[in-house]
Amino acid sequence: MVPSHEITGAVTAVGEDVSRFRVNDRVSVGVIVNSCGECGPCRAGMQQYCTQGVVEAYNARDYDGSVTYGGYSRSIVVREAFVHSVPDGIELPRSAPLL
Repeated sequence: MVPSHEITGAVTAVGEDVSRFRVNDRVSVGVIVNSCGECGPCRAGMQQYCTQGVVEAYNARDYDGSVTYGGYSRSIVVREAFVHSVPDGIELPRSAPLL
């Protein structure tokens, strides 16, 4: 595990419920990669206060038990709500500090 949460790159795969992103889209991800999405704070857009506990990008366990290894990983699985588009005019490495 290498601590890093400012992740940028291209989408390599999407799940069947993903509607906002497609393969090869340029994206970025902050420190949160998952939350329950159902508790009061999550429904209010305050996922950092998720009553089930948020899943962070590094040194955490997702709800399925998998481990998150940080932004230097070859890949990472992120819930769509925590993925952000990066405009074509911004270089991916330069977009990371914006997170």
